Amino acid sequence: MRIYFLGVAGTAMGNAALLVRDLGHEVIGSDQAVYPPMSDMLKDAGVEILEGYDAERLRELKPDLVVLGNAFSRGNVEVEFLLETRAFEFVSLPEALYRFALKGRRNIVVTGTHGKTTTSALTAYLLQRANVNPGFLIGGAPLDPERGWSVGDLAAPFVIEGDEYDSAFFDKRSKFIHYAPNVVILNNLEYDHADIFRDLQDVKRTFEHLIRIVPRNGFLLINGDDENALSLLPVSWTRVYQVGLASDSDLRIENFRTTQEGSSFDLVWQGKRWLSIDWKMTGLFNARNAAMACLAAALSLSDGSSPIAFEAEGLDEFRGVKRRQQIRQESEHRVVMEDFAHHPTAIFEILGALRNRYPNRKIIAAFEPRSNTSRLDIMREPMLNALARADRVVIGPAKQRSSKSVVIMDTEALASGLMERGVEAVASRSNDAALESLRAFCADDNGNQVVVFLTNGSFDGIIERFLEAN
Repeated sequence: MRIYFLGVAGTAMGNAALLVRDLGHEVIGSDQAVYPPMSDMLKDAGVEILEGYDAERLRELKPDLVVLGNAFSRGNVEVEFLLETRAFEFVSLPEALYRFALKGRRNIVVTGTHGKTTTSALTAYLLQRANVNPGFLIGGAPLDPERGWSVGDLAAPFVIEGDEYDSAFFDKRSKFIHYAPNVVILNNLEYDHADIFRDLQDVKRTFEHLIRIVPRNGFLLINGDDENALSLLPVSWTRVYQVGLASDSDLRIENFRTTQEGSSFDLVWQGKRWLSIDWKMTGLFNARNAAMACLAAALSLSDGSSPIAFEAEGLDEFRGVKRRQQIRQESEHRVVMEDFAHHPTAIFEILGALRNRYPNRKIIAAFEPRSNTSRLDIMREPMLNALARADRVVIGPAKQRSSKSVVIMDTEALASGLMERGVEAVASRSNDAALESLRAFCADDNGNQVVVFLTNGSFDGIIERFLEAN
């Protein structure tokens, strides 16, 4: 088949295009702005990338199928052409993934507000280390496995990051509803994606819909310390295992401690010691990611009666995912990190982990309120509590987008609130100004700093500019 990806340069769409290419299909894609590394990966794989959108060009290509990214809506010239002519079949990305990769597979669907990418990568990595050749599709850029997609052996499990965001402008169901789960990991559950969910109950509802389609021979792995997640129980039609610190968790995390190299902890399965882990990742949240990944990998290869037979080799060598606690630069006096954290809870956790790992260093955070949730003023108080874990904070501008009905975060008020708590803070009118403020904060003492960029976007390129000047 000739398959056309509208919006091919995004991480998820690009990895999916490469997955479909590996299945033997001809893949062509278009996007408005195409940059490395995804542009290089696509070109190296023989995927033709067309810049911009052109209805006549699409007509001439005559694809057998068009896959629409969820960033596209009415008004795009290629979307309008598809709707007016009905010349070619079109589907959402999740529907395409089910059709080409997930149908008939034993799928591990990794969900939750936080930790999806790391847990997905870790689950696939553990299966590989167990000499299994899993299929997988990861929404970020993992260091382990060495790429974000693989068809794998058709008889092996398929690991996929299950996003609760909607599928397409014509399909408002969450993406993960399409993924035919056998094992569901529910890492945590909070209010997020304020552009499509009205409130926490709305978010819970879509997770309830996912849980309804886990089969009787499947598994639901749920965070036993998360009240929102636990509120979805009881579930009578499938096996449920709780993972966490709680004494009644089926898989308990015990003896967690931060080390100079990362962290260490034990995993105890229903009272029996299973694994002792000493690895490079920091933070209790990453210990939970590891626990979920170990259990999911074990259950996907067994009937569930004795997961502790799974040895989970290679955890000490796991390198993580780009933009998740990624050290971009390190010297005697300064560590520069980049992290995808943009939700208040994720920021709270990452700053706490850095505080524990670097107790004698000053933590300087640069935060870009860019996501549809983090830029809203309803998140100002939770964001204040999260960012207060840093010593100094630079806040980028919260930009108004198409909808005028939302109240954008008052970043000046956020900075004032931080200063009232003893945190040096500045709200910048532009990201260029944020870079200058960050440089001033870094030059104002003798070093011994951890600088962490917190954004789910590019921060207008100031991360690279900061690194180049140091």
